[in-house]
Amino acid sequence: MSSRLFQSIVLQMKESTDRAIGVIDIEGNVIACNDLPIIGEHWPNTVETLNGDRDSTVVIDGKTFKSLSGWSAQFDYAVFVRGDDDEAKLICNMAAVALNGVKSYYEEKYDKTAFVKNILTDNILLGDIYIRAKELHFATDVPRAVFLVRPVESADVALLDAVQAMFPNRQNDFVISVNENDVVLVKQIQEGVSGKELIKTAQQIEETVSTELKQRIVIGIGTVAEHLRDLARSYKEAQMAIEVGKVFDTERNVINYDNLGIGRLIYQLPITLCEMFLQEVFKKNPIDSLDSETLFTINKFFENNLNVSETARKLFVHRNTLVYRLEKIKKLTGLDLREFDDAITFKVALMVKKYLVSRGINS
Repeated sequence: MSSRLFQSIVLQMKESTDRAIGVIDIEGNVIACNDLPIIGEHWPNTVETLNGDRDSTVVIDGKTFKSLSGWSAQFDYAVFVRGDDDEAKLICNMAAVALNGVKSYYEEKYDKTAFVKNILTDNILLGDIYIRAKELHFATDVPRAVFLVRPVESADVALLDAVQAMFPNRQNDFVISVNENDVVLVKQIQEGVSGKELIKTAQQIEETVSTELKQRIVIGIGTVAEHLRDLARSYKEAQMAIEVGKVFDTERNVINYDNLGIGRLIYQLPITLCEMFLQEVFKKNPIDSLDSETLFTINKFFENNLNVSETARKLFVHRNTLVYRLEKIKKLTGLDLREFDDAITFKVALMVKKYLVSRGINS
């Protein structure tokens, strides 16, 4: 935010009142004032008080303060008026209205965070992206990763600030509240950063939020955006990663779009096509005819790469017992899970069934 813009407004207010009117920033520095000698003074004792009371005017050291609206839980700027009487309070409130309007206009036109948010939400035309990037001196062709942070339960208002504190570089990294629940981190990265490194960053976010806020979150990671225009695509991929993860990978808190595998394909299939697939695969008996113990055995068999001996060991049963169970499954379904092609068909069928159940279709 330009201090010159604030300065031009408070100087105009000098024509209407003899009170000193100014603005301080998040560190307590006076960045604008119609009483020029005050500019540059440092009032650190005001910051904590203003953070504790953002919605009303407060009196500190004979001056009346009011925070300007901002996207952070901490104030970005606050207006002050010399005096602690009712007139000072009135002038302070009026000045806050005027400066908030100027601040909102400036952020919409010049703020990089607002610019990035508009790209993520497809709220800006492709041609305008290049124009605005040039105006803001914003690098367009550096790789950036998009992390979507979503609370499992109700959102904590401190979530935005917790993530922001981890990535304080506001020139290269942008932490944005896109709606009442979701927070998005757009992080500039080095060329060639691997998916494992992105997952490690997401895990650090998850651990920090869990420790500091005691809040469960899931994080979706989109593919790396090599250009500014690709951010919207990467954001949509991060959304899909979370949605697909809820169906096929419920125990993981970090889901990378690149690792969704066949689940991503199934999630985008029409429901009627999924139902037809299950009917064709399970001609002899429906998949629902398999009891929970049998399904548990099947999943363990898949987890151990179709290895009969290893699966029997993990299930604490004799090898022949497992072979008997697999023969029973073959009679029920017509699929021999020891055969690679049949195993793939069955695995996909289980995922399709899980997808239909997530859509409320149990038949």
